Amino acid sequence: MRELISPMAQMLKSREISSVELTEKYISAIEQDNKKYNAYVSTTFEKAIENAKNADDMLSRGEGNLLTGIPMTLKDNICSDGDLTTCASKILTGFRPYYDSTVWSKLKAQGAVMLGKTNMDEFAMGSTSETSYYGAPLNPRNVEHVTGGSSGGGAAAVCANLAPYALGSDTGGSVRQPASFCGIVGLKPTYGAVSRYGLIAYGSSLDQIGVLANSVKDSAIVFDTISGVDENDQTSVDFDFGSIADSLDEMDVKGLKIGIAKEYFEGINDEMKSAILDAVKLFEDNGAEIIDISLPVLKQALPVYYIIACAEASSNLGRYDGIRYGYRPESFNDVEEMILKTRTEGFGDEVKRRIMLGTYVLSSGYYDAYYKKACLLRENLIADFDEIFNTCDVLIAPTAPNTAFPLNFSGASPVDMYLSDIATVPINITGVPAISVPVKNDSNSLPIGMQIIGKKFSEKTIMQCAYFFEKNAETDIEEFKGGVVL
Repeated sequence: MRELISPMAQMLKSREISSVELTEKYISAIEQDNKKYNAYVSTTFEKAIENAKNADDMLSRGEGNLLTGIPMTLKDNICSDGDLTTCASKILTGFRPYYDSTVWSKLKAQGAVMLGKTNMDEFAMGSTSETSYYGAPLNPRNVEHVTGGSSGGGAAAVCANLAPYALGSDTGGSVRQPASFCGIVGLKPTYGAVSRYGLIAYGSSLDQIGVLANSVKDSAIVFDTISGVDENDQTSVDFDFGSIADSLDEMDVKGLKIGIAKEYFEGINDEMKSAILDAVKLFEDNGAEIIDISLPVLKQALPVYYIIACAEASSNLGRYDGIRYGYRPESFNDVEEMILKTRTEGFGDEVKRRIMLGTYVLSSGYYDAYYKKACLLRENLIADFDEIFNTCDVLIAPTAPNTAFPLNFSGASPVDMYLSDIATVPINITGVPAISVPVKNDSNSLPIGMQIIGKKFSEKTIMQCAYFFEKNAETDIEEFKGGVVL
């Protein structure tokens, strides 16, 4: 895959192009192409030009890092002071936060330039981004197919060269699955490695901000900047990752122990299975040790995930009542009716479904049978993953059991959509990191993604593995022609 950040940074440093000029190129591309893909739901072009001017000043003083002056985008559930942030939901119509998320504060301090907010499934609840109040983003690889979800707009923007990189959120695969569907790289860090302050919550014990980019190195550069402990997020962890971007080519895969869990390959078609195992063969041919393992507990991951995620969503989304901000109905007789109509009219069907599921599993008489049991099973999953990583350095698996769905997939019930998360949700349940890299196209020219999974805080290892694959594999996934191509 094509690296963008380092070459752009060199162009900016050498004054071959200014940040203002680069930003104007992206603004022009978004104005021309966003109507094709519906990747952005709001833009911040005036602020972007001001940020770009500040970045040029920083560069003239020799300040900043590789991200200084380079445009980017945030998912519509990551707060930035004064900018529309709606979670792609009617209920947050017109909402403008009065503070910056920690990730944006860190990027802005280094002179990053935000172009706007990208489309997503409403409140990050979905696997196709079709639950967005603004309509679905379209997959630049084939606009008759979805981008994946819930960070589908960010994936579309990066794939279509409407942003060099994007930040998304990953609660059950929402960075990795759209990356897989769009043929780009998606990084979901360890829970606690990146601050969640300013990320509008869906499932607080599962949510993690991640990176969508064109290459592994670009992902590493962004992660190096946004990771770290934050006093505003008590779940963040002080861990010294060093500079991962500078150490990507230090790995010798000879002797690397790669686990292949048979349960990850059950139910996927032969074409996808063959593509992933061919990728594994590249590691084996270069001296890696392949270890066949069994993780029967994976079969419990999906129900555990949806019970915990919906329960946390029920609690987190209780704050949207029309009283303080967002959507409020025009007519009502009393406060109770106002709240009822606000939530009835403001939330979409999928969000309502998950709130009701969560309320049910938390209700008296069902709490022990569902939520408490799911939490106990979660501990079993964590223990089993810990045990596996005592014998394996990484796991390799498909990112999703399928390539991108057609738009409005007629055979898809809510359960069918939930099943599409089967390969990604164990990572969020256990809190470990994973990265999705494109492997090849299927027979319909749609990208197939591969997950490389590691133990907690092993971001360096999984990104080094992904970088090795990226540099040595032959792939038929072509660079997208369109948007900004320098």
